[in-house]
Amino acid sequence: MNHFQTATAFFHACESLKGWDGCRGFVEVNASFVAQSEPLTDIVTVEQYCEWMAGLGNGPLAGCRYVLHASSYDEENRTALFFGTFIGTHTGDGGPVEATNKETNSHYVYSIEMSNAGKVARMTKIWNAPWALKELGWT
Repeated sequence: MNHFQTATAFFHACESLKGWDGCRGFVEVNASFVAQSEPLTDIVTVEQYCEWMAGLGNGPLAGCRYVLHASSYDEENRTALFFGTFIGTHTGDGGPVEATNKETNSHYVYSIEMSNAGKVARMTKIWNAPWALKELGWT
């Protein structure tokens, strides 16, 4: 697999709620994660993020899905970009409040930097968390 194919496989595994077990083969040990989004400020590794996504999608937002709108790869910087929309309805257990039955359609971008070895080395999520939380009735 080339770097973009690996990044794409990782993206789909993560967004399909495979958790760390389904994503680890695409990721360097201790790959870093950053996001300037309130719900994610304590998450510092890609492993933690994969588990957070799986917990969210198999808990309060069970049945959630995503639409990938565009993706690209910058060879010089070994960076893949994925622009998508996360769609989820709060019908499951968990979350900060009782199930609201409200839906979010929340845009996001993943910037995934690949290592020389062709694995995810660093991930940045660009996401307007307050928008999503408000749509879900969580704020």
